[in-house]
Amino acid sequence: MERNCVGDSGGSSPEHHQSHFEMDRNPSPPVSDDEGPAEDSIGNTIYSKHWLFSTLTRLIEVVTTEKNKQDSQEDLDEEMENEICKVWDMSMDEDVTVFLQEFNAPEILLSVIAKSKCCRLTEICVGILGNMVCFPESCASISKNDDLGEILLLLLCDSDPPTLLETSRLLLTCLSQVDVANTWVERIRKRPSVCDNICFIMTSSTNVDLLVKVGEVVDKLFDLDEGLMVNWIQRGLRPQEEQAAGDSEDEPSPVVELVPCLLEAAKQLRSDNPEGLDVYMHILQLLTTVDEGIQAIVQSSEVGKETWSLLCDLTCNELCQADDPPLILQEQKTVLSSILAVMSVMFSSRTDQEYMKIETNIPLVSSLVQILQHLEDCQKKPVEHSKMSKAEETESEKTVIYEEDFHLKILKDICVEFLSNILILLTKESILEGLKQEHLNEQKCSCAIRNLLPLYGTAVESFIKVVHEADKKLAVTLENHFPSLRDLT
Repeated sequence: MERNCVGDSGGSSPEHHQSHFEMDRNPSPPVSDDEGPAEDSIGNTIYSKHWLFSTLTRLIEVVTTEKNKQDSQEDLDEEMENEICKVWDMSMDEDVTVFLQEFNAPEILLSVIAKSKCCRLTEICVGILGNMVCFPESCASISKNDDLGEILLLLLCDSDPPTLLETSRLLLTCLSQVDVANTWVERIRKRPSVCDNICFIMTSSTNVDLLVKVGEVVDKLFDLDEGLMVNWIQRGLRPQEEQAAGDSEDEPSPVVELVPCLLEAAKQLRSDNPEGLDVYMHILQLLTTVDEGIQAIVQSSEVGKETWSLLCDLTCNELCQADDPPLILQEQKTVLSSILAVMSVMFSSRTDQEYMKIETNIPLVSSLVQILQHLEDCQKKPVEHSKMSKAEETESEKTVIYEEDFHLKILKDICVEFLSNILILLTKESILEGLKQEHLNEQKCSCAIRNLLPLYGTAVESFIKVVHEADKKLAVTLENHFPSLRDLT
């Protein structure tokens, strides 16, 4: 199949494709005739078994007719589309899903997907299956179907964004169910083209919903299986000849590096979808939990520079800014933790790279301190002391400690460790430049020291010694704020 750039064309939700001048929703699903027999109802619903049976039968006929035609039908009949969309809506009900399972609907839908050339029909059929796998029993049954599994994975090379979105949604649902997750992981492991197809989507799609869902699939896969993650990392680093020899597909795919693909998707999402950006930053963080992932980021100076530039720009110019309210950290705590964790690993791994030279990263010190300042504000006690007795105040302090936000604590730990590694490398010249550009001042230095002590005393000692060389007055002021510093110097 020739692969076109995956763009925004086509809808990506269950809503029926209609004119902008019409109501943008599907018609309501059919109900049983009030005067008909009660046994025609599906489970405890008012949906009609007879109607659903007839619709699925018509669907089989449509595909059979299409297959027998010399020119495959690429547009779905409007009436048929409306009927199948009703089934899509109905499949969100568990009773309907059970009936569909009993009627062997997955096999019917598999046949339709395999034979049809109509993108809309394929999207709807995958969407119905996606609703069905939301229920554990149906998910287990569908996941056991190897033929269906193979067809669904092959759909990842489709050029239709709505079909890709529904396929990704189905895969994520299956991967999120413990009983069947390993089945899908093994299935994906055996088909290397899944990696190539997902990377192609990340680098070429401008469809925000699709990028987010694909990212969630990758994030879940890597979280479930570290070995698969390493395979995908190494796949992009192997020579094309070696990669082609290991592929099971007939035609070799071009070498695709994972990290640049992740970065491209993250750039698409940074402004439009903060939650999606969070997903991709977490994937990068997962990569840094293995040596192969770290090397994939820092080994190439080009990839390393691109990664560092994006993460540094996000930290210094977009997230947790000085004019943001401190509570912004509640929204940004996980994405910031991931970003700083990746940057910290990079900084420790390749400090010889030009883009990580301390002289060019003084603004980063200011941004890290800004995060710590906001963290301090977030952790202030919410109840006014003046209205509390001493016993109540003590009890309140205990409650604040016990209820400390776990993710904020992680963010603080990562931020402080990263900052300590930077402070050790600061020179007299870099501190003078930081003071000149107002990236450093008494308040920021005090905040940094307050958060680094006592765990990172060595970094503070190194920092204070250099501050003495750059600005003795500032150094003395800091020592007055923190008398223990005199012992360090």
